[in-house]
Amino acid sequence: MDLASKLFKGDRVIWIIFMFLCLISAVEVFSATSTIAYKSVTHWEPIARHATFMLGGFVLVLLMHNLPCRFYTLLSVALPVSVFLLILTFFIGVEINGEKRWLNILGFTFQPSEIAKIALVGYTAFIMSKRNWFTDKQMFWWIQGGAAVVCGLIFFTNGSTAILLFSIVQMMMFFGQISIVRLAKCWGILIAAVVLMLLLLWKMPDSVMEYMPERVHTWKARIERFFDPAPPVKIEPGKTIHIDGDDYQVVHAKIALASGGVWGKFPGHGQQRDFLPQAYSDFIYAIIIEEMGIAGGIFVLFLYIALLVRVGMIARKCDKLFPKFLVLGCGLLLVVQALTNMAVAVDLIPVTGQPLPLVSRGGTSTVISCAYIGIILSISRFGANMGNEEETPEEGEAVAVAEGGTPPEGGLIADATLDTTSGKPLEATAEAPVSEENPLEAVRTVEETTTETKI
Repeated sequence: MDLASKLFKGDRVIWIIFMFLCLISAVEVFSATSTIAYKSVTHWEPIARHATFMLGGFVLVLLMHNLPCRFYTLLSVALPVSVFLLILTFFIGVEINGEKRWLNILGFTFQPSEIAKIALVGYTAFIMSKRNWFTDKQMFWWIQGGAAVVCGLIFFTNGSTAILLFSIVQMMMFFGQISIVRLAKCWGILIAAVVLMLLLLWKMPDSVMEYMPERVHTWKARIERFFDPAPPVKIEPGKTIHIDGDDYQVVHAKIALASGGVWGKFPGHGQQRDFLPQAYSDFIYAIIIEEMGIAGGIFVLFLYIALLVRVGMIARKCDKLFPKFLVLGCGLLLVVQALTNMAVAVDLIPVTGQPLPLVSRGGTSTVISCAYIGIILSISRFGANMGNEEETPEEGEAVAVAEGGTPPEGGLIADATLDTTSGKPLEATAEAPVSEENPLEAVRTVEETTTETKI
């Protein structure tokens, strides 16, 4: 227990939520990767790859939660690097699953958009914390400019990620008390532009669509399927029912939700994992409900809501602005992305392709999600002073001084003692040592001295 308290510092609730999500991820990814296991040399290969990334992410959390939160101001410096990588993706990007979103550098394949997300959140928190550098108007335009560049580059290859990231930045500015009038004007223009774009995309004739990129065709198809009033499956007596049309992902996800029941079929007994093409990623929440039931789905939802509530408590206890805004941004990004994934699985919104953070199988997304947890734990420890109860007094004083605080009162009093005659402190030297004699004896000595002086 003593080793655990020394190793896992910071907010204990965040640690518990993180551990539960990692456990659910290991179980459900192992179950949902059955289609990949068929094509692999051994059935352990898919889960071994995922476990490697999870282990790397866990080590990253251990390292990052020991770094004082002031070091994460360097995330704003990473923003130009992420912009360069996003531009590089257009020229030398690697196409996986029909999308050109990855880069392969020195044998490592990663998504620059994941790096851009954490960099933009750090940049936004840094700008909002420098209220003595910028006016409210300057902060607004600096943040919106950075968000427009990053989200604009991401939008052409992953529209849902760009919209999600831009929304998180707007939420951060709202909580950062940027002028609500200025934000409302910007949001009104953006909402009107998005609605107009969707209408044009929906009603765009096929003769014009021939000249559009392939990604635009995907967006239009998803919008048309979502708003189509006709049922995705048509049942005609005496005829075979086909559920492998354009809506096959949504249909199989609904079958998984309906067949799960209250307690589910238990991990390893789900059937729709063999039909959903992204059962281990985009639609893993449907597999969770099928195998763990409605109870398991509610429990996973509760974990993310608890994470958001706890992040709010950490932000409230932060004295400095940068860690306050950074922890809010990291928490919002994780939870809003999770809610988006769940909404897709239950057919509340069109298919977006967003993985479930810390649960879905992935490489870059898994490691970066763990980095968000590491930042949250670091801020809970050094910014909000939560989870440091097990530290020794010397460690606690060192942390307080390192964060710009003052030593405890006991440390100041222990270095000096009071002169019984003048009432002024004397240095605790050889001539005036600090003693631990009986207080009554000290009072009697003072009275005798005073009496002799009067005589």
